[in-house]
Amino acid sequence: MKSSITPRSGPVTVRRAVARDARRLTRLVRGSRAYDGQYADMVADYRVRPDYIEAHRVFVAVTDDERESRVIGFYSLLLASGELDLLFVADEAQGRGVGRLLVAHMESEARAAGLDRVRVVSHPPAEGFYRGVGAVRTGTAPANPPAVGWERPEFDFLIPPA
Repeated sequence: MKSSITPRSGPVTVRRAVARDARRLTRLVRGSRAYDGQYADMVADYRVRPDYIEAHRVFVAVTDDERESRVIGFYSLLLASGELDLLFVADEAQGRGVGRLLVAHMESEARAAGLDRVRVVSHPPAEGFYRGVGAVRTGTAPANPPAVGWERPEFDFLIPPA
């Protein structure tokens, strides 16, 4: 599935990530303001590695302008566990429909793979976003120190058949 929107910054398309995107995705994760303060340690050493991209269904949202093509968001769908592992939108692109585009693309990929639901363990500040794009709260994941020192909301995206 190729999806696109046209936010204020120009057209955005979704494509499959490739190994050479790994550094860009790592910068996007580490630079996220959602992980400032008490959450900073969680992503300080985080890396999206080329082998991760090759092993999973990772897709990027890309905007093209007259100067360059830029990755402004991405998600990772783990088919074996039916889980949305990662979803990030660049701070400067938030509020422009990029996250909604990525979720719609993820739902289409999940449907094509035969999944009827996709689980996500959310970062607490992203709870409103997930509710806003149709995810249903199912519970709370406990803290898992030292990596994660706080409880996290759990959601399901219910994937209806085509």
